[in-house]
Amino acid sequence: MKGFIDDANYSVGLLDEGTNLGNVIDNYVYEHTLTGKNAFFVGDLGKIVKKHSQWQNVVAQIKPFYTVKCNSTPAVLEILGALGTGFACSNKTEMALVQELGVSPENIIYISPCKQVSQIKYAAKAGVNIMTCDNEIELKKIARNHPNAKVLLHIATEDNIGGEEGNMKFGTSLKNCRHLLECAKELDVQIIGVKFHVSSACKESQVYVHALSDARCVFDMAGEFGFTMNMLDIGGGFTGTEFQLEEVNHVISPLLDIYFPEGSGIKIISEPGSYYVSSAFTLAVNIIAKKVVENNKFSSGEKTGSDEPAFVYYMNDGVYGSFASKLSEDLNTIPEVHKKYKEDEPLFTSSLWGPSCDELDQIVENCLLPELNVGDWLIFDNMGADSFHEPSAFNDFQRPTIYYMMSFSDWYEMQDAGITSDTMMKNFFFVPSCIQLSQEDSFTTEA
Repeated sequence: MKGFIDDANYSVGLLDEGTNLGNVIDNYVYEHTLTGKNAFFVGDLGKIVKKHSQWQNVVAQIKPFYTVKCNSTPAVLEILGALGTGFACSNKTEMALVQELGVSPENIIYISPCKQVSQIKYAAKAGVNIMTCDNEIELKKIARNHPNAKVLLHIATEDNIGGEEGNMKFGTSLKNCRHLLECAKELDVQIIGVKFHVSSACKESQVYVHALSDARCVFDMAGEFGFTMNMLDIGGGFTGTEFQLEEVNHVISPLLDIYFPEGSGIKIISEPGSYYVSSAFTLAVNIIAKKVVENNKFSSGEKTGSDEPAFVYYMNDGVYGSFASKLSEDLNTIPEVHKKYKEDEPLFTSSLWGPSCDELDQIVENCLLPELNVGDWLIFDNMGADSFHEPSAFNDFQRPTIYYMMSFSDWYEMQDAGITSDTMMKNFFFVPSCIQLSQEDSFTTEA
């Protein structure tokens, strides 16, 4: 049942209708309690299939190129490859990973804004020709090291031009595009399209209006220089909700019809990442230490006006492991207590920390939880994005095991779509959970 991040020989438990995600988590909490209490992930691959169906239903005119750095676990890449997505890669390792699946170079784009020369040369050798660029220095590197490169000019959007001071910004201004087109002409670099990116943190879908208008301007500019433009990349920034996807589509669909109409020969692509994988993975962590502190001096000295105690809990995973994204953004999930507790059980002010004892290793600053004990488990859902990087050596952190599952109904849906285990998914080994698992691996509901 289990597979590791760097182990392509994973297996996927097929769940019958009587078994659900909660049963799977219960089973592995019980198993890990007996064997060492290491943190672990459960990945529901059926949710990725559903996200793809949702994408096809709402924005079928836009081809998704999955952002590999978001989650590069083998099961995710194989299932997305089987579903027919393209892949947006940031480096040589990611390009090699997807090419090992048999993905053709035409379905890979090299999206790093700051490319190493050796990696540009690797892309050239591997036949990965489509890449993004936003400045003259990068353009010169590409010209010297990749004679067959097809470049998308990365233009800035209003939300990141007007962002907080000090943020690193990628994307060139509309004003600078003419200069880059002139340089490309002199360097004999082929410009084939435009990329922009709207952050998922941006609440104004109107940003797409300006971005698409600017992209059309660049297309027209490029035509003046004799470039044949045939690709528009609208970037990522999709939160994963159907509502947000429909909202974005409501704004961009009429504009695409005007600026890049069907039949114009312009291929529209995007770079969804967390959209596909965030909701598919759940993380279970164990409480390894506990402290009682004065409630009126909890956290940053803020007084709560209560005489009740507050608790600080330390978990066996933190920002130097699966919560790495917490260093740069807010946690997008609420911890759930795995053990059953009474509805009227008192809740206490609590703080959750990783195992490093480092001041940066705070996962949740302030939340209300029943009193927990060392050995209890917390469950974090929506942990499929940016949680699977190489672990830090800090505090001898152990990489969590990943257990993959899929319901029979999702498996049948994949088969109905013509996706079978002998196409792209050469490493998929399906194990019907209630039929072929050994006694110790069978799904129990004990906790």
